[in-house]
Amino acid sequence: MGAKLYVGNLSYQATEKEISDLFATAGTVASVKIITDGQTGRPRGFGFVEMGSSEDAQKAIEMLNGKSFMERSLIVSEARPQQKREPRGGGYGGGGYGGGRGGRGR
Repeated sequence: MGAKLYVGNLSYQATEKEISDLFATAGTVASVKIITDGQTGRPRGFGFVEMGSSEDAQKAIEMLNGKSFMERSLIVSEARPQQKREPRGGGYGGGGYGGGRGGRGR
């Protein structure tokens, strides 16, 4: 199994093919994924590259971290495991005591 790398500070114009070609200079590239905004579909400026081996991944970090790519200085590091997201707050709004339904038992 390969090793997954985080790639930050990507140009918004970068394609997965261009990133794959760049990382292929360090070894075998298993996959490339540019992260996009869920609502707009636009790139968010970072992604992940899975290398064929941990040796290739280490070589890619050494070769490409800080390297200028499409006029931006890349950040390349070992990807951290994805953490579970906490559910966001519900839509119940403020507190209160049950709306304006009149006074006490008449």
